[in-house]
Amino acid sequence: MKHASALAVAFLSLWLGSVGVGHAGEVTVAVASNFTAPMRSIAAEFEKETGHVAKLSFGGTGQFYAQIKNGAPFDVLLAADAKTPAKLESEGIAVPSTRFTYATGKLVLWSKEAGVVDDQGAVLRSDRFNKLAIANPKLAPYGQAAIETIEQLGLSNPLSSKLVEGSNIGQTFQFVSSGNAQLGFIALSQVFADGKLREGSGWVVPSDYYTPIKQDAVLLQSGHDNEAAIALLDYLQSNKIKKLIESFGYEIAH
Repeated sequence: MKHASALAVAFLSLWLGSVGVGHAGEVTVAVASNFTAPMRSIAAEFEKETGHVAKLSFGGTGQFYAQIKNGAPFDVLLAADAKTPAKLESEGIAVPSTRFTYATGKLVLWSKEAGVVDDQGAVLRSDRFNKLAIANPKLAPYGQAAIETIEQLGLSNPLSSKLVEGSNIGQTFQFVSSGNAQLGFIALSQVFADGKLREGSGWVVPSDYYTPIKQDAVLLQSGHDNEAAIALLDYLQSNKIKKLIESFGYEIAH
């Protein structure tokens, strides 16, 4: 009898385990490049706590917009702006009333080398560099913010010959981290963790120098009945995850 009871318990455990697996889902997420580091952490916690798996693709918001318009099977978009999710909603490609701002980004002037960038960005007026990387301002909100900052500083003409453009903020970061550009305007989240720069030197640009970079999430029509997609959007709005996002240098509305 004891042997039979042990077998019953074993079969019950296997059955319960299979039920848990059956309820676990998968969500495909298009993620703006600047949000790469936090989203990897979020996805790991999300899977641990819910069993759902988030399959992540990172890239430029403008590129994702084109892919989604052409039928790319993403369930959720985490954009680098507010405009693109709103546009997808107006075009009937995103689910109405699911948009929300998951983070507000910050711009930083960054060098891979320590001691190069001062806390006022005065290096921009020096001859200590010959290339300044920015993201394509027509496609990337961080690129537009960089242009607005340069104009605010009155340096549009002096810096025009030094600008090199990345197609998105991820490529822009690569230009600077590889040393191909001595300086770059990138997302603070790309070089910031636990309240400090991970390496190099930087100037966090005052937020009144550029239009606020509100980054919105939205549920796409392909994910409207996906339990994992809906769960992920809820998870992003939890206090625990808001604090995690803040630790990467974003501003969060509580």
